[in-house]
Amino acid sequence: MRIREMPITRSLLLALLSACLTACLLTGPKFVKPNVTVVSVQMLRGNFLQQSFLAKFDIQNPNDRALPVTGVHAELNVMGERIASGVSNQAFVVPAQGTTGFEMTITANMALALLKLARTADQHANSIDYEMTGAASLDLPFLHTVPFHESGAFALR
Repeated sequence: MRIREMPITRSLLLALLSACLTACLLTGPKFVKPNVTVVSVQMLRGNFLQQSFLAKFDIQNPNDRALPVTGVHAELNVMGERIASGVSNQAFVVPAQGTTGFEMTITANMALALLKLARTADQHANSIDYEMTGAASLDLPFLHTVPFHESGAFALR
């Protein structure tokens, strides 16, 4: 009798575990992606090959729970090539349904950007494509990173 009870017990436990996991997923926290915007960029120092900028960002949290951010990284690509990037391990909390600002140092290679711009101008283009990507690292059990992506074009004329 014990041999037959064991498979039934395992099956029952697996079914209960599966039902619990499904219930947790259905009733788990709903998460809306935060909005990340650039507020300002100020040049700190630089030479022809490398420049450092202080970039100020706002993170807007539309969720009903606070977001504990442990760090942020970002990258700016122009015409498919990285020209600027930055990393910050500054921890801060974005309140529920609130906004928090943070600063990050961005290192850029404006000489490369100017070369890209010159090539685009030679092709008589009206704009130059850019893409800003990155992610905020969170200290949450259900979510560890929130990626952000913004793309568009800089008008040349």
